[in-house]
Amino acid sequence: MYHEYIFRPLYNGLIFLFDTLPWIDAGLAVILFTCIVKLALFPLSKKAIITQARMKEIQPEIEALQVKFKDDKQALSLATFDLYKKKQVNPFSSILLILIQLPILLALYSIFVRSGLPTVKTELLYSFIQAPVINMHFLGLFDIAGKSITLSLIASVAQFFQIKYAVGKTPEKKENASFQEDFARSMSVQMKYIFPVMVFFISYTTSGVIAVYWTISSLFTLGQELYVKRHISQLNRQTKG
Repeated sequence: MYHEYIFRPLYNGLIFLFDTLPWIDAGLAVILFTCIVKLALFPLSKKAIITQARMKEIQPEIEALQVKFKDDKQALSLATFDLYKKKQVNPFSSILLILIQLPILLALYSIFVRSGLPTVKTELLYSFIQAPVINMHFLGLFDIAGKSITLSLIASVAQFFQIKYAVGKTPEKKENASFQEDFARSMSVQMKYIFPVMVFFISYTTSGVIAVYWTISSLFTLGQELYVKRHISQLNRQTKG
């Protein structure tokens, strides 16, 4: 089901771009195709980002409840549930929305890893799509069929800024911090600094195609987060006004 209903349609969509736009190079095709898929998923992404933003807004109230009911876990659970209900926040909805998107995003990544470009896997093509000749020279500067340290560095930098904005400021280290606070701080640091390094090595050890995909994916995600959070800020100002 994954292969026939997710991977194969996406693969055909990518080859369709080459077939329809014969002047396009592989790098531009990856950029265009990634943006199309991301735009199609935007309604789900928007809802997940809004939920995450609202969770951050009520975090001080949740922390206050944790202090108030630190010796009564049942009361803490009930109070937290009431707070979510009052603020109309469903913390599980963002997880569900991300899980829905995950197979599509994994298939998109897998396409660029397993595509074998410039070779086209004709056995995967639908009857109405022809196998085109693919130009792998991105903007005439990079042969993205092979490794590119420049594109890999750009991908890692783009990932760093996307994570930095999404995670926000790293909490300061406290002497008497709880396990939860230490864990949150550790995860924040690892996501900001270790994951971009991983992106660099994955991009460099695979191909320039993956580096281009990861760069555009990170920048698109950053852009939609900026858009959604600005929209939330405008709604909050209107509500207060």
